[in-house]
Amino acid sequence: MSNNTNIVPESYPMNGGDGSNSYTKNSYFQRAGTNAVKAIIDDVIAEKLDVEKQISSSKSTFRIADLGCSVGPNTFIAMQNIIDAVQQKYQSHGFASHMPEFQVFFNDHTSNDFNTLFASLPPERPYYATGVPGSFHGQLFPDFSLDFVHSSFALQWLSKVPEELLNKNSAAWNKGRVHYASAPDEVAEAYTAQFAKDITTFLDGRAKELVVGGLMVLIMPGIPNGIPHSGSATGLMFDILGHCLMDMAKEGLIREVQVDSFNLPVYVASPKEMTQLVERNGCFSIERMKITQPWARIDDLSGKACTMHLRAGMEGIISKHFGTEIIDELFDRYCKKHGEFIGLLVSKRNEGNQLFIVLKRK
Repeated sequence: MSNNTNIVPESYPMNGGDGSNSYTKNSYFQRAGTNAVKAIIDDVIAEKLDVEKQISSSKSTFRIADLGCSVGPNTFIAMQNIIDAVQQKYQSHGFASHMPEFQVFFNDHTSNDFNTLFASLPPERPYYATGVPGSFHGQLFPDFSLDFVHSSFALQWLSKVPEELLNKNSAAWNKGRVHYASAPDEVAEAYTAQFAKDITTFLDGRAKELVVGGLMVLIMPGIPNGIPHSGSATGLMFDILGHCLMDMAKEGLIREVQVDSFNLPVYVASPKEMTQLVERNGCFSIERMKITQPWARIDDLSGKACTMHLRAGMEGIISKHFGTEIIDELFDRYCKKHGEFIGLLVSKRNEGNQLFIVLKRK
């Protein structure tokens, strides 16, 4: 068990396999997010994809990268949607005879369960599949080699926990909490600064990899402009998790110092923040950016649904720090405590909690 070490997401992947607690079986939230913006992606491809340029360049392959693909099945749905829209664009412009072949690069950290991912690939897929392990905080592909980049519910992960949070003498020492949502300003500022660094390296890498005119779709947890960090639904879910851990510390099931040194490397950005970072990079035009609400059903916010979703994504990080023996107890408590906050979660649902962005390489 760890006491005071930095948490690096690639060391703690989503729950692999296809068991009851796996990401494969508990990623409905992410799937709903992808489905909610499918029509917008279709419209963007129809309006912005330059198929004439693709044909004139004599390129016979259309290359798509899904960054932070995890273990499926959501990545397969997203890739099929994109290819369907590209094929429709070719056909609608009378270029069916010039239809390219498609290659999809599935990227995630080296610890990702690629075995499950490739074992569950659709057998009748219209593309060649390739795995690309590695962090997207940096360049992954040759210059100008990609036509389309997609990333869904991955960019909220920081490359590491901000260093200040690990220093007991720092104003950003996050005692008794596991996130920045309800923490002092210094904690939130440290998270904000780390997120800005990470998005900068992400955009720099994609600017090198995408062809001029190439499109990039980003889907991530978001918060409307002007809403305080404590107002995000994601932040509230992490606050509930922190309350559960502190309760267990008070009962002697874990040590309080373990909670003090544990911080989730997750950040929820606003449209304003992302706009500033994209404009600072200077290599992309913003074609679409909006806050959406993909989870229309109240059942999506039930204690069981939220608990299974959170466990699938966070069990690896939590067990590495606190040990595997607390996991069942922790998430049982989370499910029960979630009921105390359901009214607040439902109210935040109406504000929108997904940030959708389409960028075009200049």
